[in-house]
Amino acid sequence: MAGEAVAGLLVTDLTVGGMTCAACVRRVEKKLAGLDGVTATVNLATGTARVSHPASVAPEELVTAVEQAGYQAALPAPPGREDERTADADPDGAGATARQERERLFGTALLAVPVLVLSMVPGVQFRNWQWLCFVLAAPVAVWSAWPFHERALRGLRHSAATMDTLVSLGVVASFSWSAYALFLGGAGDPGMRMPFSLLPSASASASDGTAHVYLEAAVSVPLFVLTGRYLEARARRGTGAALRALAGLAAKEVSVRDEHGERSVPMEQLRVGQLFVVRPGERVATDGRVAEGSSAVDLSLVTGESEPVEVSPGSALVGGAVNAGGLLLVRATAVGADTRLARITRLVTEAQAGKARAQRLADAVAGVFVPVVLTIAVTVLGFWLGAGADPQAALTACVAVLVVACPCALGLATPTALMAATGRGAQLGVLVSGPRTLEALRHVDTVVLDKTGTLTSGHMTVARVTTVPGGPAQEELVRLAGAVEQGSEHPVGRAVTAYARRSADQESLPDVTGFAARAGWGVTGRVTGRTVEVAVPDGELPPVLAEALVAAEGEAYTPVVVRVDGRAVALIAVGDLVRSGSYRAVERLRRLGIRPVLATGDREAPARAVAEALGIDEVHARCSPEDKAGLVRRLRAEGSRVAVVGDGVNDAAALAGADLGIAMGGGTDVAIGAADLTLVRRDIEALVDAVGLARRTLGTMRANLLWAFGYNVVTVPLAMVGLLNPMLAAAAMSVSSVLVVANSLRLRRWQPTRRGGAGRGRGARNGKAAVL
Repeated sequence: MAGEAVAGLLVTDLTVGGMTCAACVRRVEKKLAGLDGVTATVNLATGTARVSHPASVAPEELVTAVEQAGYQAALPAPPGREDERTADADPDGAGATARQERERLFGTALLAVPVLVLSMVPGVQFRNWQWLCFVLAAPVAVWSAWPFHERALRGLRHSAATMDTLVSLGVVASFSWSAYALFLGGAGDPGMRMPFSLLPSASASASDGTAHVYLEAAVSVPLFVLTGRYLEARARRGTGAALRALAGLAAKEVSVRDEHGERSVPMEQLRVGQLFVVRPGERVATDGRVAEGSSAVDLSLVTGESEPVEVSPGSALVGGAVNAGGLLLVRATAVGADTRLARITRLVTEAQAGKARAQRLADAVAGVFVPVVLTIAVTVLGFWLGAGADPQAALTACVAVLVVACPCALGLATPTALMAATGRGAQLGVLVSGPRTLEALRHVDTVVLDKTGTLTSGHMTVARVTTVPGGPAQEELVRLAGAVEQGSEHPVGRAVTAYARRSADQESLPDVTGFAARAGWGVTGRVTGRTVEVAVPDGELPPVLAEALVAAEGEAYTPVVVRVDGRAVALIAVGDLVRSGSYRAVERLRRLGIRPVLATGDREAPARAVAEALGIDEVHARCSPEDKAGLVRRLRAEGSRVAVVGDGVNDAAALAGADLGIAMGGGTDVAIGAADLTLVRRDIEALVDAVGLARRTLGTMRANLLWAFGYNVVTVPLAMVGLLNPMLAAAAMSVSSVLVVANSLRLRRWQPTRRGGAGRGRGARNGKAAVL
């Protein structure tokens, strides 16, 4: 993204190449921050930088600043041309260089393994075997380790030291000493003793004082570090798999239908208002509304909805959904960056660009980590030499300190966990705005829930039909009522008509003549030769309908009576039904220690009915937007950590004033814009999933950081006193980074806890239905 305005500043995303550790991240951030008015957040796991800058600073100046720091940078490709992003932006990434990395690792292993066997296994040596090891080790120390040398030299030119500096120095020191020993120190003689090391080695100096070769360290360090980085890169690509899957849902071509017929065109040529065809099994090319046809569409990859959704003319469709049924003709309502899929992808990408507070601490430590390690290594070398130790022992300890120190794990501790978590959240229908949202979500203890559209479906639905004994069949009465309500614009009338069409399993209902509507009463008309009225209850009703009326009013339904030729024959109860997942969601919130509070602008009776059904104790009805915002302020003043869930304009103020604002994905743009977290899946249970994912993610981040810090605190002192040889140190350093990424990858398989059945509140247990 380039040129997005935020608070008077422009926001530009850069692709940054050449970063290998947290020290690199710190250097790029400092270099960008050196420009006037510029702040930057750099992510090692994604290889990106999000930069806020004034309009006076051109994006090209940002690229130049990164390059001056010794790294590569590129601006994002123009919309629709992402495939043209050059490999130069990320030469060490997973794209064009993946094959080269495999080839380098394979070649290194072929050369290094014989050296390790000859050096480590007693009894396999032969006369002048050291020279064979030298011939094999030379390309490893130069060609295999060249990426480390190159980046170390680049850093040196910019007065910077990174992880590559430590590795490069370790390889150069061990190989240079071995070359000296072979050519000048007499190590080529057959009589050799064991070096200073925990592991047995045949490449040692003679007891007569000749120097000894040190080639196993020169080959093992590049071998293990390259192996670790290759595995780490593969694992890091795995953390972003969900985001790539989302991006992969975007269509490349679309079948457009117009006056010239049907033709296939690139997606870039599709315009809002055009008609396009979606055949069975195809993905919906972009957001739109069904113009012709009916089908079932699978939204699971876009919104996390598990069940296919039935669509018909007028139904909204989301780009990326799969047509599982019949042929559809769709009119495009949004294209390109304005589609829902594009917004979801953008939100996930923005979330991954953020940093948790703990990561900022880790980055600050990484900024001085490498210089401190270099100082320790030199000090260790001087100490052992000054203490009269063998030069080989001193060099072993020095190289081990250089190699074992691992700032990589510090830089990967939270970004990889965040990438995996945001990707998994998107799959579950949960979009977070960044790590601060996860931190806030973990500490929430009170959640304020809106009723309409959040706990309930948000639209009127027929909940129950009661008919008089001996009268016409229920299906026939529903068909008659739905037919006469076709001319009504009232929500109750639309609900009855929709229910009749679903019950009859057909779009058409009988024609109506003599239709009339009277405000506050109902509608009437002639259907198949009979006079049909659907109106508010009045007058005397048959006992069965009178009982149904009392029950409906007690449960906050809106009841209407159906009369055929003047005789009351049915009562239809209409209401805004509670979502099926709301029962289990409220129960799971309590299990997590979160108190639910219902705040709605609706009347007291419907609000109490929903609260009773769900088992919510605290209810606030007839709340204005100001009342909701005031309630949030009061709860926060009492010491509660408050989250607000809503979907309308009236919820925007409360969402913005809460510790955490949560918008239902089908809500208004105002509500979504004011929220920190969006539930794409229109199911309040997604909120509980988000809480569980946030807690697991922050636990993973803490474990990663504990390992990253603890590893260095333990291993560096061991290397200082000579208890780690460089080969073991290189293996430990590589494993350290891989373990951090592997631990983060576990979040990709995280599954919400689904305990119990559908779960019902107190009202349901008392016999009340799931109603408004």
